[in-house]
Amino acid sequence: LCSRREADRFIADGLVLVDGEVVDTLGAKVGEDQEITLTEGALARQAELATVLLNKPMNYVSGLPEDGHESAMMLITPDNRQVPADRTPSRRGLAPAGRLDIDSMGLIVFTSDGRVARELVGAHSEVEKEYLVWVRGELNEAKLEALRHGLSLDGKKLRPARVDHLKGSQLRMVLQEGRKRQIRRMCEQVDLKVSRLIRVRIGRVKLGNLEPGKWRLLRQDEKF
Repeated sequence: LCSRREADRFIADGLVLVDGEVVDTLGAKVGEDQEITLTEGALARQAELATVLLNKPMNYVSGLPEDGHESAMMLITPDNRQVPADRTPSRRGLAPAGRLDIDSMGLIVFTSDGRVARELVGAHSEVEKEYLVWVRGELNEAKLEALRHGLSLDGKKLRPARVDHLKGSQLRMVLQEGRKRQIRRMCEQVDLKVSRLIRVRIGRVKLGNLEPGKWRLLRQDEKF
């Protein structure tokens, strides 16, 4: 229903009911047969939370500005919205739910909703991320098989990946984890060099026709 931090705030603000009575003490014990509900005020506060889908161009970083490069969050302005009806959320409450390298493009998520952040980057997240990858170097089945389930990074074995050779130098890669520069480092281990990388899907949400540098809000009917 909400993140742990949000739950603490709701309780402290008197927005949580147990069997119809306000309970505003953190750590209060509740029995399994008691009913916990949120007040209309808490639900209204949740409705104000925003999740932004952005098509990140190259040369923008995911988090705070660094080495003279701007944060992709600075693109979340009224002029860059792709859906005119979308309200422009305050950047102050947003944080990236995952990263996308400075030299990579495509779908990145910024959210003020702890539930979304936990789903995408929580320790037990299994949300798939799909990439189109262009490489330089000889492609063969042995290299593809190694990319699928034969590699380790930083001394830790990687989860199995789906890797398909589409055409020419283009691959489709589907991962369930996001180590730093993971795809580029995986390809380097099999003597391939990434020349272009675009993230086209996170879970069930696709990049679709979202233009580079443009953003839109996650719709009510969309779930990762």
